[in-house]
Amino acid sequence: MAAEKKAYPLRISATVLEAMQRWADDDLRSVNAQIEYVLREALHKNGRLKPGKPKPITDDEDI
Repeated sequence: MAAEKKAYPLRISATVLEAMQRWADDDLRSVNAQIEYVLREALHKNGRLKPGKPKPITDDEDI
């Protein structure tokens, strides 16, 4: 069973978006998948995400 995905509009500075694009390119991800990856890592690091193995993020999913 796949996790439910929700759309969320995001306002982001051009500088941050460009940096995320470069990072996503380096990791062979879309910018959207990269943003979700970074958010998940920050949530996990700060104890804000429920314990358990997170599902890997792929560009095949509707993120």
